[in-house]
Amino acid sequence: MSAFKISVNGKVQTVDVEEDTPLLWVLRDSLDLVGTKYGCGIGQCGACTVHLDGKARRSCGIQINEVGDGKVVTIEGLAKDGKLTAVQQAWCDLDVPQCGYCQAGQIMCATALLAETPKPTDAEIDSAMERNLCRCATYTRIRQAIHTAATVAK
Repeated sequence: MSAFKISVNGKVQTVDVEEDTPLLWVLRDSLDLVGTKYGCGIGQCGACTVHLDGKARRSCGIQINEVGDGKVVTIEGLAKDGKLTAVQQAWCDLDVPQCGYCQAGQIMCATALLAETPKPTDAEIDSAMERNLCRCATYTRIRQAIHTAATVAK
């Protein structure tokens, strides 16, 4: 076991884990941030998506020793002072989730997309979101929520 300092949701914390521990398990098991979900464990489904230095990344495929000074943001770190982001609000307003399991990863990926492409086309949304799987197939509502958030986001 080694001690690693990690910046998560604007707070630097120390965790004692093996150096090859996936970031997903550090977040869930060591820091009790359980909004980030385990889906496939091989970076294919997107349920574990977080932001690392502003980019959407699959936390199951990042070892803690690879994070370094990077800044991690999880679904728990998006809302500020209890105010939902435009993406989170659009998800609620349009009743996007069914089972909800994949939705934290979907929201994290959509948020990163809008940070890079504030007014995405359907094709840009589909391309950015294609590796985030939803077993309930709420893809039409996901796309609609991203467009809605794009009209409100600053």
